[in-house]
Amino acid sequence: MRCAVGIGYDIHALVEGRRLVIGGVEIPYVRGLSGHSDADVLLHAVCDALLGAAGEQDIGELFPDTDTRYRGIDSRELLRSVAKILSEKGFSIDNIDTVVIAQEPPLAPFKKQIRQEIAKILDIREERIGIKAKTNEHLGEIGRKEAIAAYAVALVSKGGE
Repeated sequence: MRCAVGIGYDIHALVEGRRLVIGGVEIPYVRGLSGHSDADVLLHAVCDALLGAAGEQDIGELFPDTDTRYRGIDSRELLRSVAKILSEKGFSIDNIDTVVIAQEPPLAPFKKQIRQEIAKILDIREERIGIKAKTNEHLGEIGRKEAIAAYAVALVSKGGE
């Protein structure tokens, strides 16, 4: 059996007039994240972690912001596409661990729902997904409430190698 690890990162600016979507869950807040898609920083980081573990291109190459097909797309659709790529290559997802860094809004009340949503999208058990929420202790653009970022690490395996 072959195991592989991938890491993903994403950051988006907080702006007026957009919904805030993190981990496929809409979070009530006065601003949302700027981006070509729904700008879900967590799902983008998870996509890149999974793609990296499978030795694939990153989401910017697979789903470029220059392609109008992806304008406003729900990032859950991107994650479903990534899961399909992994499945076609014979990989199974063993574990995903994530950190979302946001000064505001508080994300702790949404962690369970986010975990459930990601598990549902990837068709894996919730216990295989870690969701952590941190502030940036008022430092930098995240601490000034100008952006939200996320990191993800994924462990995948492939039988017969």
